[in-house]
Amino acid sequence: MKISRCLVGVLSGLLFSIPVARAVETPKLCTPGASAEAVELAGFLRDISGQHTLSGQHNVPLLGSTRLAGAYKMTGRYPAVFSQDFGFSEPGTWDGINYRQQIVDEAIRRHEEGFIINLMWHAVRPTEDEPVTFEQSVQGKLTDEQWQELITSGTGLNERWKSEVDVIAFFLKQLRAARVPVLWRPYHEMNGDWFWWGGRPGENGFKKLYRMLYDRLVHFHHLDNLIWVFGGNEIRAKVGPYADFFPGHEVVDVLATDIYSSNFQGHDYEDLLALAEGKPIALAEVGPLPTLEILKKQPRWAWFTVWGDLGGVRTDRATLTALLGSESVMTWEKLPWVKIKKPTIHYPVIK
Repeated sequence: MKISRCLVGVLSGLLFSIPVARAVETPKLCTPGASAEAVELAGFLRDISGQHTLSGQHNVPLLGSTRLAGAYKMTGRYPAVFSQDFGFSEPGTWDGINYRQQIVDEAIRRHEEGFIINLMWHAVRPTEDEPVTFEQSVQGKLTDEQWQELITSGTGLNERWKSEVDVIAFFLKQLRAARVPVLWRPYHEMNGDWFWWGGRPGENGFKKLYRMLYDRLVHFHHLDNLIWVFGGNEIRAKVGPYADFFPGHEVVDVLATDIYSSNFQGHDYEDLLALAEGKPIALAEVGPLPTLEILKKQPRWAWFTVWGDLGGVRTDRATLTALLGSESVMTWEKLPWVKIKKPTIHYPVIK
């Protein structure tokens, strides 16, 4: 962001008639010495909490940022949060690992245009090398013995895991150099068992892996531009409570969940609010969009990110337009630091 936080409330009121209550204290992120840009973004998330919810759109490596254009075509507005995944699959495919540099370059351009950047990574199972298929690796399993080896420093599998993380750190460092704050959501939906990192509660389960990643990226690679997002899955059958997988406030800045049902159960909202202890909460992935009625009942969601193409969410255009145009939802055009009329859509180079 290219704007001082002290001006956010003034600009939001004058330019967009969206008053943002100013917080007294500067937010403290879990990363020691977090970058000024990360602190600024975290403060903005906290300041809009309970008043406004940011709209977001997830994109895929193959398609670059073309879904932003699709959202604009549907509603006449651009989502405020630009989301991408670092991928895992064969070059040239939907989640191709060859698109990572394009993703970073695009994230820098989007940041310069005022978008908020969210990144995630469907990590490869550390027993194999990239590229992989989703079903065989990302949704694969580790035996209890392999898991124990993974979380034990100095073992072969632990060293393979470090090398895997170091690849992604190379790209995140480019964003640090460009002074881009990133909503970083690693190892999501961990309270389910469909990913190799999931379904393991307890101190030596997912919590240990998350803390290992935090230590590698923060203390080894010195990444200070990440806002760490703990991103679970909505509670349902065979999905454990958030608290059983939460690694602790000292390594988490935002608590989020993924919701693909249409009713947005109140217990997901209340459970995350209680666990957050004042930190922002978010809808990291949604299938159906939350309605204005839901956002009125659950006003503390800092953002929602549509996972699929906005045109495929089974909501008519009038409802979508009303949602993104409402006072409670902030789109890109309403962000107080945005100074251009329209972003430039860069179409991906498919190789």
